[in-house]
Amino acid sequence: MVTTIDQPLVEVRGVRQVYGKGQGAKLVVLDNVDLTLRENEIVGLLGRSGSGKSTLLRSIAGLIRPTEGTVSFPANPDLEGETSVAMVFQSFALFPWLTVQQNVELGLEALRVAPAERKRRALAAIDLIGLDGFENAYPKELSGGMRQRVGLARALVVNPAILLMDEPFSALDVLTAETLRTDLLDLWCEGRMPIKSILMVTHNIEEAVLMCDRILVFSSNPGRVAAEMKVDLPQPRNRQDPAFRALVEDIYARMTVRAAPSPVGDGLFPGTGVAMVLPEVSTNSLAGLMEEIASSQFKGKADLPELASELMMEADELFPVAETLQLLRFAELEGGDIRLTPAARRYVAADVDARKQLFARHLLSYVPLARRIRQVLDDRPSKDAPGRRFRDELTDHMSEDYAEQTLKAVTNWGRYAEVFAYHEASDTFSLENPV
Repeated sequence: MVTTIDQPLVEVRGVRQVYGKGQGAKLVVLDNVDLTLRENEIVGLLGRSGSGKSTLLRSIAGLIRPTEGTVSFPANPDLEGETSVAMVFQSFALFPWLTVQQNVELGLEALRVAPAERKRRALAAIDLIGLDGFENAYPKELSGGMRQRVGLARALVVNPAILLMDEPFSALDVLTAETLRTDLLDLWCEGRMPIKSILMVTHNIEEAVLMCDRILVFSSNPGRVAAEMKVDLPQPRNRQDPAFRALVEDIYARMTVRAAPSPVGDGLFPGTGVAMVLPEVSTNSLAGLMEEIASSQFKGKADLPELASELMMEADELFPVAETLQLLRFAELEGGDIRLTPAARRYVAADVDARKQLFARHLLSYVPLARRIRQVLDDRPSKDAPGRRFRDELTDHMSEDYAEQTLKAVTNWGRYAEVFAYHEASDTFSLENPV
């Protein structure tokens, strides 16, 4: 590829996306996001689920309109043509009743391209992405990797200047994803694809470092660009290269930095008090991670990239568990490492009842919503309260979805610790089995 990256293709300025209207709580998905995409570069949007990456991608694709801010495509004669943007989705999004060739031709048909030209271009795209011979196959006859190749061919056939990819490899098994990733990079580096730039969403840190020239690291709740990192490593890249590993470590460290909390939400657990949004993490996951870090391999302290590799977990899966341990003061996160606290070491060594008692003390001490529920139950003569009472209180501070997620998380933790009971049929909290 030509390596000049002077010409802007997309400019995003001050984009804000808010869901919810009226007097109810609003969900701020993106806040004041700026981005410039230039020619001949692959840019990665990296962050955990819920950080607004896909929302931003859809804003650039024109599928949604931002609440505030602008998405513009600076004047460029090279962009004149049938289309300037095409998108590859995570879920393949193929029509099962159409053949491979017919699925690939769909965009051209919408553009009213003549049938003979549609066929020529579709067959060329199918050949380019390595599916020659499967033109008449139906999606049900194809593996996941082959179906994603069809999605890629469908995007390329309209000759876009910009290719948008929304976690294109996350639905594939590890080996298939690696093959497709390598093939795509080969096509890009050899200049064989009719595109000028790629913007991709991912929550896989190694994937971002492997593929991208620049990486924008997003914080969550709301989504903001927390860091922009340039990747100067030559292609093809070696995952074992010390420079590669150092960059991965740096990103892990940046993504585990604790920001000062605020009522509008920022940092690991947005908000304060009961306004704290909590992730749905099971107590089994919390116990399992503590036990793994306490094992003879890590001896109480683990490097997060190494730990993720050992457990075969994506960063997006590991971070919520690690951060919940930090919230409960069972672990400390710093510089891309996680270290167990003395309390966690006691937890790992304890029997089942002692574990529950220790967890209960930490839950009531460090999770305000759990403490609030227990106090309300203690103060009521009936020793019970409807779930809607706490759900309504949460929606004063967060969206209904986050409120439901947060209440479900604390309910599961409280049940495990026997701090309170919950009856789903009546949606009632009680001290039926108090500690």
